[in-house]
Amino acid sequence: MLKIVEKTKLWFAMSLFIIVIGMGFMVTKGLNLGIDFKGGTVLEIKMNQAFVKADVDKIIDKHAKDQYLSKTLDEGKDLEITVKTDALTADQIAIMVKEIKTQFKSSELISENTIGASVGSELKTKAIAGLIIAMLCMLVYIGIRFEFKFGVAAIVSLVHDILIMVGVYAIFRVQVNATFIAAILTIVGYSINDTIVIFDRIRENQKNMRKASIEEITNTSVTQTMARSINTVATTLFTIIAVYVFVPAIRELSFPLIIGILVGCYSSIFIASPVWVLLKKRNSKATSKARA
Repeated sequence: MLKIVEKTKLWFAMSLFIIVIGMGFMVTKGLNLGIDFKGGTVLEIKMNQAFVKADVDKIIDKHAKDQYLSKTLDEGKDLEITVKTDALTADQIAIMVKEIKTQFKSSELISENTIGASVGSELKTKAIAGLIIAMLCMLVYIGIRFEFKFGVAAIVSLVHDILIMVGVYAIFRVQVNATFIAAILTIVGYSINDTIVIFDRIRENQKNMRKASIEEITNTSVTQTMARSINTVATTLFTIIAVYVFVPAIRELSFPLIIGILVGCYSSIFIASPVWVLLKKRNSKATSKARA
């Protein structure tokens, strides 16, 4: 039987260390907000010829110096240019694209997408609201199916996952856009599923191990579900890693998912379960004092 609860301080310290580093990067460098959140114009240009990115950047610098981000796509065959909101008008963007086409005659504009800053602000608000509503629904569901303490422990675990994921985005400068919302919600759903499996086993063992301590019941339950958790994570990771390697176009989604699934598995075992034990013991102490 694994001794999970007895090492609660170690698990909490490890998580706190990672979260503090991530929050430090977020405070000092901020998040790499994409067009979906801060607004702007994204241009995708198919070059159709060998080119040096620095040469294209010189043209963009003339029109939007320090107000844009450019990167190559499709193994260096295409170029994506993101211009910040209000940096250029539609006419100025058209002139810039014309200059690029003049110097790189085989190039062609594939797509142009403009999002206003107000739209980005609205998306941010709705994303936060959606996440809060989802957590409240989970808290109610788990509280009804199990008990309120299980729900609180699950939410603490989810907040832990979100903080680490935000830290990962800050540290690795992954762009925060619409895929960020998809990644966070996917990870939250995956993590809560794994947590519920462990809580369900704890509930069963509470009935079967009436004379055992809370710590022993929790350790036994985690040990019994450990193989299932690891196997589920492994099979899921095989698929996502394959997507990350062979489908570069969606690495902004697959990379956070890889990290998030690992973090979700960790939190279900080493965060949610010990938090439940702490809440349970605290309640027992309060009850004992009330009786005394």
